[in-house]
Amino acid sequence: MTASSSLPDDPYDNVSPLFRDGWEQDLDSGPAAGPEPWDLPVPFGESRALPAFPVEVLPAWVGSMVKAVAEETQTPADLAGCLALAALATAAAGRVVIRIRGRWHEPLNIYTVVALPPGNRKSAVFDHIINPLLTVEKVLKETSALKKIEAETTHKLLKAAADRAAAKAASAEADQRDALISEAVLLARQAETVTVPAETQLIADNVTQESLATLLAEQGGRMAVMSPEGGIFDIIAGLYSGSANMEIFLKGHAGDLVRVNRQGRPAQHIEHPAVTMGLAIQPEVLEAIAKVKGADGRGLLARYLYSVPVSLVGSRSQEPELIPDHVADTYATRLAALTTELADWTDPAVLTITPEADAVLMAYQKVTESRLAKGGSLALVVKWASKRDGAVARLAGLLHIATHPTDAWRRPVEAATMAAATRLGDYFTVHALHVFDAIGAEPAREAARALLDHLHTSPPAGAFTKRDVFRAVPRSDFRTMADLDPALALLEEHGWLRQQAPPPRSGKGGRPPSPRYQAHPAIGHTEH
Repeated sequence: MTASSSLPDDPYDNVSPLFRDGWEQDLDSGPAAGPEPWDLPVPFGESRALPAFPVEVLPAWVGSMVKAVAEETQTPADLAGCLALAALATAAAGRVVIRIRGRWHEPLNIYTVVALPPGNRKSAVFDHIINPLLTVEKVLKETSALKKIEAETTHKLLKAAADRAAAKAASAEADQRDALISEAVLLARQAETVTVPAETQLIADNVTQESLATLLAEQGGRMAVMSPEGGIFDIIAGLYSGSANMEIFLKGHAGDLVRVNRQGRPAQHIEHPAVTMGLAIQPEVLEAIAKVKGADGRGLLARYLYSVPVSLVGSRSQEPELIPDHVADTYATRLAALTTELADWTDPAVLTITPEADAVLMAYQKVTESRLAKGGSLALVVKWASKRDGAVARLAGLLHIATHPTDAWRRPVEAATMAAATRLGDYFTVHALHVFDAIGAEPAREAARALLDHLHTSPPAGAFTKRDVFRAVPRSDFRTMADLDPALALLEEHGWLRQQAPPPRSGKGGRPPSPRYQAHPAIGHTEH
């Protein structure tokens, strides 16, 4: 696939054709567009069409399992798909990174969160997708338990030998004491160099920041938090500490240095922590976490890949096809083999990308950048969108290791894989726009929707003033002209309105003119 053919779709390609009908030609020219071209306005949450998870971009053994689980459980494929990506990240995080260009590297850990109402069999989907990891974890734990016993025994023997040598040196003649002290010191140092490993753990459920830091220190810097509930967000919000505590979750996504201080033991440094999250929550949890102090400002919300699929409750088949044994067995075997292969790696493998794959990602980056500009479709989610290209690179790495689970680190990521990752990026982009719109549903947003409804019902013929709007809108919605200000500002931010520059003042004083606005050409021609 060439770079040009891999350009990502517009997030609004799947909205009603009416959204463009009759005015698309006006976006780049014509009197209605004004001195600057109009970008596509950002719809408010209720009307945004959300795409289904693109299962077809997954490698066959993963995609087949995702479709089969969705069918048997009668759940949206989005749930199994997002969890499968998190499962791959659990296997690879902290063990594999992808190098894009120059010093730009991305780890392969991701944070996914799927919002579905109760009754959507989230636990059943978790069991099918995550259980192979738990089986591997059990085997690795048994192996690590033997290594732990061996290390503890070695440490105990060396410590006892050092103690005996020290006692012997204490009672030795002066001419023998120095040699015996040197022997005791050597044995003591050897005892201290023995590292007693913790038993292997791949997955935690609801874990505090302090416990997660300890687990990261014990598990070589990586840990996955997987849960069919949203309890981890309660912990982040301060369930046990009384205040929001998200440092480890911020650094664990970015791979920034973490310092772990444990009582009675030396401080430990985790140079490149890799935390993975695969969560399924109720939609209300998103609104709750958005209100936690610092969750947005510090960038926690920007780190998640969101999915808000349509619930199938009420339309589910009571006689679904069951997961074929060969599909489940292939998925479990390959995921287990990949996880086991990478489990003991200490130095991460570095994936490279082909020039063609780099061109695909570069094209995607240019699209992202253009949409971050004022009035662009990503302008209102700058924090999330600024991490979008990095997320696509991580997803490309995960798709690559799933495609080549035995030798991914010996071959570069190809353009087709990067293009598949951009499709996932587009999917998560539209869902993120929906989520951030929904969690920002404060009174100003409701007022903006009411005003937009009015403008669609009675489109302005040309430029108009705030006074014009106030005269036309119902007093039940806007009691004073000042009530219009937040709504007008929000519509301007979303690209539905554009404020004109005020005319030059005459210098004679008097009341300043009312602000004048232009309406987007789509107003009156689209479902909003």
